[in-house]
Amino acid sequence: MFLHSVNLWNLAFYVFMVFMATLGLWDVFFGFEENKCSMSYMFEYPEYQKIELPKKLAKRYPAYELYLYGEGSYAEEHKILPLTGIPVLFLPGNAGSYKQVRSIGSIALRKAEDIDFKYHFDFFSVNFNEELVALYGGSLQKQTKFVHECIKTILKLYKGQEFAPKSVAIIGHSMGGLVARALLTLKNFKHDLINLLITQATPHVAPVMPLDRFITDFYTTVNNYWILNARHINLTTLSVAGGFRDYQVRSGLTFLPKLSHHTSALSVVSSAVPKTWVSTDHLSIVWCKQLQLTTVRAFFDLIDADTKQITQNSKKKLSVLTHHFIRHPSKHFEENPAIISDLTGTSMWVPVKVSKWTYVAYNESEKIYFTFPLENHRKIYTHVYCQSTMLDTNSWIFACINSTSILQDYPSLSHLVVYVPSVHGSKFVVDCEFFKKETRSIQLPVTHLFSFGLSSRKVMLNTNGLYYNIELLNFGQIYQAFKINVVSKCSAVKEEITSIYKLHIPWSYEDSLTVAQAPSSTEISLKLHIAQPENDSHVALLKMYTSSDCRYEVTIKTSFSQILGQVVRFHGGALPAYVVSNMLLTYRGQLYSLFSTGCCLEYATMLDKEAKPYKVDPFVIIIKFLLGYKWFNELWDVLLLPELDAVILTSQSMCFPLISLILFLFGTCTAYWSGLLSSASVRLLSSLWLALKRPSELPKDIKMISPDLPFLTIVLIIVSWTTCGALAILLSYVYYVFKVVHLQASLTTFKNSQPVNPKHSRRSEKKSNHHKDSSVHHLRLSANDAEDSLRMHSTVINLLTWIVLLSMPSLIYWLKNLRYYFKLNPDPCKPLAFILIPTMAILGNTYTVSIKSSKLLKTASQFPLPLAVGVIAFGSAHLYRVPCFVFIPLLLHALCNFM
Repeated sequence: MFLHSVNLWNLAFYVFMVFMATLGLWDVFFGFEENKCSMSYMFEYPEYQKIELPKKLAKRYPAYELYLYGEGSYAEEHKILPLTGIPVLFLPGNAGSYKQVRSIGSIALRKAEDIDFKYHFDFFSVNFNEELVALYGGSLQKQTKFVHECIKTILKLYKGQEFAPKSVAIIGHSMGGLVARALLTLKNFKHDLINLLITQATPHVAPVMPLDRFITDFYTTVNNYWILNARHINLTTLSVAGGFRDYQVRSGLTFLPKLSHHTSALSVVSSAVPKTWVSTDHLSIVWCKQLQLTTVRAFFDLIDADTKQITQNSKKKLSVLTHHFIRHPSKHFEENPAIISDLTGTSMWVPVKVSKWTYVAYNESEKIYFTFPLENHRKIYTHVYCQSTMLDTNSWIFACINSTSILQDYPSLSHLVVYVPSVHGSKFVVDCEFFKKETRSIQLPVTHLFSFGLSSRKVMLNTNGLYYNIELLNFGQIYQAFKINVVSKCSAVKEEITSIYKLHIPWSYEDSLTVAQAPSSTEISLKLHIAQPENDSHVALLKMYTSSDCRYEVTIKTSFSQILGQVVRFHGGALPAYVVSNMLLTYRGQLYSLFSTGCCLEYATMLDKEAKPYKVDPFVIIIKFLLGYKWFNELWDVLLLPELDAVILTSQSMCFPLISLILFLFGTCTAYWSGLLSSASVRLLSSLWLALKRPSELPKDIKMISPDLPFLTIVLIIVSWTTCGALAILLSYVYYVFKVVHLQASLTTFKNSQPVNPKHSRRSEKKSNHHKDSSVHHLRLSANDAEDSLRMHSTVINLLTWIVLLSMPSLIYWLKNLRYYFKLNPDPCKPLAFILIPTMAILGNTYTVSIKSSKLLKTASQFPLPLAVGVIAFGSAHLYRVPCFVFIPLLLHALCNFM
C-alpha cells in the first residue's frame, strides 16, 4: 500500500539516495588505513588500588571513585601510603573505564625501571561509572567538581615528602579532556594545581551530538572562559586527535578553539606525531603503543632534576612537547643543545667534490668524516639534502641546522660535514645531493570538485633526485577529497627500495606518512580535518623521499565517495533536523488537504508533493545574508533569537557548497524509508494483535476523552516528575502506537467482513456519512474516515519517533545510574514531557472526522511550514531544539478537537 503510492521515478530517486548515503557511510566507517597501532601489554598483573575519599565526599558522589594504578612489586610497595613519585591523573571519557590508564601507566613503570627509579610517575584514574556524558550533559559539572576534590586528595598523599608535588599532570581521554579544561572555570579552583594537560581525542570545539542544552551550555562556558582568559592561562595544553580512523570524534573538533595567540597550546593529529605516524580510532588512542611511548618519553623529559617533579618552566614544557609531538630531529631532547661541536681526533677525513654522493657503510672499523666544500656548489645550487638509514640518536650532519638548508643562508660556512660512525655487523646507506629548488618543486593543480573522478592530472618525475616537493594547488577546503596514485618504476634493481610520501598541511598539524616499496603503485587519500584559514597563503605539499634508481608518476583525481564521506563526517549529525523538516512539510500538506478537500492523502504521496528544498533553504539563506547587516543583527538581538546555526557552521569553516540541499535530499530519503518502516511495523503489529486477540470493530461513537485518559495522563506526568521525563515520553509513545495498531486491526477486520459487491459498499458508506452529518455530537467512524485517520497517524508516529529517539540518551543515562539516583536531575526532557504527554493522549483518540470542521484546522495547517524552516535554522547544530519544533503543530492538531 505504501509503495503503491510512490511512482517509479521517485522510488528510483530514493534508492539512488540510499546508494549515495552508503558510499559516504562506507568512507567514514571503513575508508581509512588499517590499524597500525601496536598493542601495549602489561608485564605484570595490573592492580587498581582504591583511594579512600573523605566520607562527605564519598556520600556526595556515590557513583564516583579514585584509583591508583600499579603492577607487581610497585603495587605492593605503594599500598602503604604516602607516595614519593610524580602524580598524573587520568580522566576517562564517555562510557570510559578507569582501567584505561593501564597502558600508559605500565609503559611509564617500565621506563622508570630502566633508570632504576631515579624518577617515577604515580598514575591515578577516576572512575566515572562509565557515564554517557557525550549524550547527557547534566553530569559534566558534577564530574568537574569531583575531579577538583580528587586533585586535592592526591596531593595530600605526598605530604611530608622531601619532593612533595604541588600540582598534578592530567591526561584526559575524550570528554575527560573537556572536564579537565572545565576545572579552570570553577570559582575556588587554583590554576597552579595543574601543571600539564594532555587530551586524547577530546572534542574541544563543539559536542559531537548536541542532544541536550546542558552539553552546549557546558561547552559555551568552558570555551568562552578559555578564549577570554587566554593571556592569563599559563597551563601548557596538548590536544592529540586520532585522525580519520576515529569516526566517533572527527579530528577537526579536537583542535583547541581560537587559541592561535595562546603560545602554551598545541593541537596535533596522531598521524603527524613523529615516531608514531599512525591514525588511531577513538579507543585505541589510549593503548596505541607508538603514541603512548611518545607521551611517556615527553613526561620524563619534562622532569626538573632539582625538584624531581614536572618543571614549572612553561617555555621548557612547550619545547619538550614540540620536540616529541611536532618536530622530532631523531635525537634525545636537549634543553640547551650544543651549537658548536669539536670534530677533532684520530678520524678519517674524506673530501667529496661531486654534487651527488652515496656511501654504503658496512663493518666500518673507524669513524669517517666526509667533507663537502660549499664554495663551488653555491654558484650552481640552492639546497642540499642528505638522508641516512642509520638508526642513531647522535648528530651525524654538521655545518647546517636542518638536513635541507638554503646554502645562501650560511655564507660563512665553508664545508658540509657528514659523520659516519664505526659500525660492526650493521649496514646502512648515506645519500647526499645538491640541487636547485626550482627543479624539485613541481606544481600540481587538483582536479575540480564536480569532475567526479572522470578526469585526472598527472606529473612525471623523470630526474634521478632523492627529494621532491609537489605543490597541491587550489586545495584547502574540507569538502575537497582526492585520490593520489604514485607509480614507481625502477631499473636494474635487485631488491625493493623504500620510498616515503609525506602529506604536509602547513596550516595545521595533520600530516600523514605513507611508506612504499618501489617499484610499486601506491594510493594516498587526500582530504582535510581543518580548512585553510582565509588569511593563509600556504600550499599543501606532497613531500616525496625517493630513490635515484626509480622514476615516479603522480596522478591525482577527485574521489566522489570520499567527498560524500566528508559530508557525512562533518554534517551527518545535522541529518535528524532535515528529516524532521521533511516530515513537517508532509504533515502540513496532510492537514491542509484535510482542510481543503476533507480527505487525507498517503504519507509517501504527500512527501513527494510537499517536501521541496525551495520551501526551506531560501529562507535560511536570506536570514544568513541579512545577519551580515548591523541593523538586522540588532533587530535579531532585540527579538532574543538564538544564533543562526548556519552562522555557527561558517565560523567553524564547515560550509560545503550546496550542503543544505544535499542534506535536505538525504532527509527526504530518510523520511521516506522511515515512513515505510513505521507503516510496515504498524501493519505487522496489527496482524499479531488479530492473531492473539478477538477481532476488533470500528468504534461506533468517537470519544476524544475516554474515561481512563485523564488518569493515564496524570500517572505519566507523575512518572515524568519523579523519575525521568524521557521514560514518560516513551510510555506515552507506546500508548499512542497501541491506539494506532488497534485502529489498524479494527479497519482490517471491517474490510474483511464487508461483502465484495461495490454498490452495497458504497450504499453503506453513504448511509454512514449521512448518519455522521446528521449527528454532530455522536460521530460515527466510517472505513474512509478510519483510513484517513491512519494516514494522519502514520505521519504523527514518524514525528513522535524522532522525539523519542532524541530523548533516549537521557533515558539510557537514567537507567544506567538507577541504583544511585531514582530521579534524573537535571532532566532535559521534563518540560517537554509535561506538554507532550497530554498531547499524545488526545491525539491517540483523534480521528480526521472529528477535526474536519474545526475552526483551528486552517491555522494548524499553516504552522508546520515556518517550523520546517525553523528546525533547519536553529536545530541542525542544536538537536535538542528539534522536539520543540515538532510538538507545536502536534499541540495545535490536538486542540482542533475542541475548537
